[in-house]
Amino acid sequence: MAAVAAAAAVPLRVCHQEIVKFDLEIKEAVQDIRDCPGPLSALTELNAAVKEKFRQLRERIQELEQMAKEQDKESEKQTLLREVENHKKQMLSNQAAWRKANLACKIAIDNSEKDQLLQGRDILRQRKTTKESLAESASNITESLMGISRMMSQQVQQSEETVQTLANSSRTILEANEEFKSMSGTIQLGRKLITKYNRRELTDKLLIFLALALFLATVLYILKKRLFPFLQPGTIQAPDGPQEIIRGD
Repeated sequence: MAAVAAAAAVPLRVCHQEIVKFDLEIKEAVQDIRDCPGPLSALTELNAAVKEKFRQLRERIQELEQMAKEQDKESEKQTLLREVENHKKQMLSNQAAWRKANLACKIAIDNSEKDQLLQGRDILRQRKTTKESLAESASNITESLMGISRMMSQQVQQSEETVQTLANSSRTILEANEEFKSMSGTIQLGRKLITKYNRRELTDKLLIFLALALFLATVLYILKKRLFPFLQPGTIQAPDGPQEIIRGD
């Protein structure tokens, strides 16, 4: 079992390592774009490399999300899903930094080109080429942003499903709480009835004891009257005749 668990953990570890690797490579590539002095063709090559890294990173994040959904333990599943969310947020942050780096680089290149335009007509021709490259780069960035938008839409849908699941769970918990309150009232009523029955039992035992004592006293009194009449005060048994009652002064 331990070997199976260790084997199952290998793909997760590899996926985590690749996500971290691509994230660092993207950050380095974005920094290269920010520091790119030109020309625009060099910027285009850098953007193509960054775009490919984002594609690979997105695939690894989706693989990690799929692995999380396949986990047997709910705690491990939720932990991995939270990691997926963090990776997605980090990817969005990198994409925002990518756009800013492109904008800064293009502004720097434009400023450089403006300076070169003052030197002659050859620079004008180069600027035309630059605009075409800029349009191509903008198209690539737009395509990437559309992919991000689709992914965000899927994430919003998943979030809505999660909220609905949480709402259903909350409703179930409230119903269970009401049932527990009802059961608690029933238990308290049963406890009061048991206490009342215990008191009644004690009272019944006391009454039975008193009745038994009275019964025994009555029996003793009758026996005394029947078997030992001479023990009654004020009565003397005559030897040969009927009893004569002698009363004192």
